[in-house]
Amino acid sequence: MAKKHGKKYLEALKKVDSKKEYAVNDAVQLVKDIDFANFDSTVEVAFKLNVDTKQADQQLRGAVVLPNGTGKDQTVIVFAKGDNAQAAKDAGADFVGDQDLVEKIQDGWLDFDVAIATPDMMPQVGRLGRVLGPKGLMPNPKTGTVTMDVAKAVEESKAGKVTYRTDRDGNVAVPFGKASFDTDKLVENLKTIEDVVVKARPASVRGTYVQHVSIASTFGPSVTLDLTTF
Repeated sequence: MAKKHGKKYLEALKKVDSKKEYAVNDAVQLVKDIDFANFDSTVEVAFKLNVDTKQADQQLRGAVVLPNGTGKDQTVIVFAKGDNAQAAKDAGADFVGDQDLVEKIQDGWLDFDVAIATPDMMPQVGRLGRVLGPKGLMPNPKTGTVTMDVAKAVEESKAGKVTYRTDRDGNVAVPFGKASFDTDKLVENLKTIEDVVVKARPASVRGTYVQHVSIASTFGPSVTLDLTTF
């Protein structure tokens, strides 16, 4: 069944030329102009990549700190002991613990955005895989959230670190700010993500790597980007 859209969405859609590829700056400004949410929408970029995610070496996963942040206050938890636990607290982590924190999550608590762990805590944290994995909250070395340098990880998460990964169809979707951001700040964040995704191109990929890129606000229609303007 086709998805039905509301009047505000359809009005916004009229302002988008579906056959046009917009220059990056123009696309970002248009997404801001047509955003109709009654809250500060998140703006997200979606890449369609020519990758075969059945091949392990073509599965992208990583993280990047956006130069202008995400516009969202991140609640950060850290699984650590001793000096590492203190370092995490000093860096501004919202919750720090070891077995007690594991048990709290096992009891159903999930009121956080980022989970960080020291390597020695992973055997215990690993038990939370079924809970944290599906929500994208499981600490992972590839995203810098399994590390001995917990202070740096906490600071980066608080500063606007976002993670990216391919879904099974080869798409990568990443938030890059809020609709209230100045256009130039959104563009800078967007170009930072694009640069990281392009540099992450698997060596085994043949042909055109980035096939399509679009951006949209939380409820707004998507706008296709002209890749040559990055």
